Amino acid sequence: MIKSENLTYLSLFSSAGIGCYGFKTEGFDCVATVELLSKRLKIQQNNDKCKFASGYISEDITTDNAKVKIREELAKWNIEANGKDLDVLIATPPCQGMSVANHKKGNELNRNSLVTESIRLTKEIKPKFFIFENVRAFLKTLCTDVDGLDIPIKEAIELNLAADYQISYQILNFKDFGCPSSRTRSLVIGVRKDLNKQPENFYPEKSPEQLLRTTIGHLPLLKTMGEIAENDIYHNFRNYRPEMQDWISAIGEGESAFDNKDSKRIPHKVIDGEIVINVNKNGDKYKRQYWDKVAPCIHTRNDILSSQNTVHPVDNRVFSIRELMLMMSVPENFNWLDQSFEDLNKLSTTEKKKILAKEELNIRHCLGEAVPTVIFQQIASKIKTALATKHTNNQNIILALDEINI
Repeated sequence: MIKSENLTYLSLFSSAGIGCYGFKTEGFDCVATVELLSKRLKIQQNNDKCKFASGYISEDITTDNAKVKIREELAKWNIEANGKDLDVLIATPPCQGMSVANHKKGNELNRNSLVTESIRLTKEIKPKFFIFENVRAFLKTLCTDVDGLDIPIKEAIELNLAADYQISYQILNFKDFGCPSSRTRSLVIGVRKDLNKQPENFYPEKSPEQLLRTTIGHLPLLKTMGEIAENDIYHNFRNYRPEMQDWISAIGEGESAFDNKDSKRIPHKVIDGEIVINVNKNGDKYKRQYWDKVAPCIHTRNDILSSQNTVHPVDNRVFSIRELMLMMSVPENFNWLDQSFEDLNKLSTTEKKKILAKEELNIRHCLGEAVPTVIFQQIASKIKTALATKHTNNQNIILALDEINI
């Protein structure tokens, strides 16, 4: 049985643990972290997130096996009905079923019902706090409730958890709360009623927007395709088809390749010798970003020019891994690989390119689906302060009672 002096948390659907790293930074112990994809769980291991190897659970959380493993880890930390309470449960279930593009898919309810697993475990474990984070449409989206009813997610949370928790629901753009990029999300915070704390007090603090120039402008420019900064393997010029360079090379800030006057510079295919212009479904494709505006929302396909808002303000490339890390407030000491940053930078250019060829897409996808570290770090700091205050107050009450008894 473990005796931890630190506060504890459980993380569900944790991906690479980028958001949860904010809790680690604030000194919380991770009891267990659940992530289906082992390659993403490995990144968490590279950052020593859990004290024990058994705390890294690569399972489908809907299965009995996953739940058994979670309960085993809770028991190991003496977190059970008659033991120590879990301090925080974090759940960031996959949001594919909430996408507009997926609204007609028959398995939408099934996917959104991963939220139900978060609700069910929260109800069972009864942590002091719970945090749910997801896309803007999260709360209004239907899910299959624990009782089998198809209802909006917010209603499911209320029906199952409001008896024991004070719950606050807010939709925030994280750019207004310390994150250096735009990211609008639903953030739900629940506080167990016996703590007598208001959940609104645990949201991150408002702060001025940070311009893209301020966020990444200190990094060296990269002008050659395939280039890697000498002292930073993660500051790299990702390759793409050379003929596409003409599509973006002449556009200015805020312009898209579709704004080119020359048809040969507009994104196209050549079919039977004829130029066929690509379909422009939205204004974010091949769009060069502004130095003096806040960075755009980082999406999972940040590796390609044709995705949303991916083109650097002056370089003819997508943003580098390092730039994305800064936009998502990921600390410099976050370890993507099991080799140290210093050792990676000592490698030859050829060796660095081999590593990036193998690891870059996974890293980029993880960044695109993450909670910015600074957001959860602020929440963790507030929880730590609140629980430390409560503990101190309890000690003062005990001392006062002892004095009375004397």
